[in-house]
Amino acid sequence: MTVNKGFATLAALCASVFVVGTSEYLIAGLLPQVGADLDVSVGTAGQAVTAYALGVVIGGPLMALLTSRLPRKGLAIGLMLLFASGSAISSVAPSFGLLLVGRMVSSLSHAAFLALALVTAAQVVPAEKTGSAIATVASGFTVATLLGVPLGALLGQGAGWRAPFAVLTVLSLVGTMLLAAVLPRQEAPSTRLRDEIRVVARRPVMLAIATTAVGFSGVATVFTYIAPLLTRVSGFSATAVSGLLLAYGAGSFLGNLTAGKLTDKSMSATVRGVFGGLAGTLLLVPFAVVWQPTAVAAVLVLGLLATATIAPLQGLILHHAGAAPNLAVSVNVGAFNLGAAAGSVIGGAIVAAGALRWTGLAGAVLSLIGLALTFVLPRTRTSAKDAEHEAPIAA
Repeated sequence: MTVNKGFATLAALCASVFVVGTSEYLIAGLLPQVGADLDVSVGTAGQAVTAYALGVVIGGPLMALLTSRLPRKGLAIGLMLLFASGSAISSVAPSFGLLLVGRMVSSLSHAAFLALALVTAAQVVPAEKTGSAIATVASGFTVATLLGVPLGALLGQGAGWRAPFAVLTVLSLVGTMLLAAVLPRQEAPSTRLRDEIRVVARRPVMLAIATTAVGFSGVATVFTYIAPLLTRVSGFSATAVSGLLLAYGAGSFLGNLTAGKLTDKSMSATVRGVFGGLAGTLLLVPFAVVWQPTAVAAVLVLGLLATATIAPLQGLILHHAGAAPNLAVSVNVGAFNLGAAAGSVIGGAIVAAGALRWTGLAGAVLSLIGLALTFVLPRTRTSAKDAEHEAPIAA
């Protein structure tokens, strides 16, 4: 594949991932409007977030299994159309129950599409550029967090909560056309269902998935409650917090791309360096937030490191999964969501106990556990290009 075609493929995948990523967190900022319009409480409306998360964690691997033998280009187009259908249902839902159906339909495509996008990205570039390709596609999510979600929430506040879902429906159809135009045609994978399941059951893959879930939960423990932390402990205004969150998102974008470059050189060293940095940063957060200048520094560093886990962790999955990576990558996508959910629960318990300032200590412990798990993983030799020498499927 030529450089231009490879770039076009990565760009189309990144744009599609941006649309899917925006949908995941968009509704969290629209819960009051959803509740008022559909006559449910805000707490009940929040179940739309839970339903999507469950669809990603449970439905993603099931979709990966059911579609493992389909041609990749057709599957990518089909998954984006499925996502568009869910967004369309959400935009016109006359009841909360139908809104949940729309969210679940969209969520079924989420993990399977992201897994397919990451695997495809690794296949359209030279093996030594795998980390950068993964980071490029994953940057669609960081841009979704940085721009897509706040812009969607702003649109929802001005034009009603249905408007952002209507826009997402249109954007997902545009993404479908882009994928149809630029994705290379590939033969259907020759791996069998039992090959995919056997790969996930391999010890290195299971350890990498556990590392994702545990390690990322450390970030979520703090970030879920970062707004009240910065207002109540640091004394920032709500406007200043919005600016800091924007800076956090920009840092996440840069950190993700930088980690991709480093992953090209060494996956093991990158993932260990990121988790070590996260553990140290989270450990310092409770002490940094009491003074505004150090609080700003802590937020910026946390932003740089939070998404820097994506490229090396997904790279490790691809490295150890060999020729049957689809289910493993899909499960690992779910592990990020599972880690986010677990971290928010742990952080919530700490906040409920009146210890908002100290969520960073719990986050540091979780990141240290993630770091410890990386030392149990078999060491990758030098860089992502070594993956091409791995056996396709280990017995």
